[in-house]
Amino acid sequence: MKKVLSIALVAGMFSFIACGPSKQDSEAAEKAKQDSIAAAMAQDSIAAAMAQDSMAAAASAMVDTTAKMQAK
Repeated sequence: MKKVLSIALVAGMFSFIACGPSKQDSEAAEKAKQDSIAAAMAQDSIAAAMAQDSMAAAASAMVDTTAKMQAK
């Protein structure tokens, strides 16, 4: 009886492992991961550009304010 259960257990393990993702599924998941990373990097660069523009605008406003204060 123990042999029968052991054989059934081993057969069940092999059938479970055989149901894993296919090569195409793995490739699709990897491509989705790479696309996600690329999108995040693009978003970061957009945010950095916006921050730089914002800092430049703030610096320009400061220069304008300083010039007005000195003109008085």
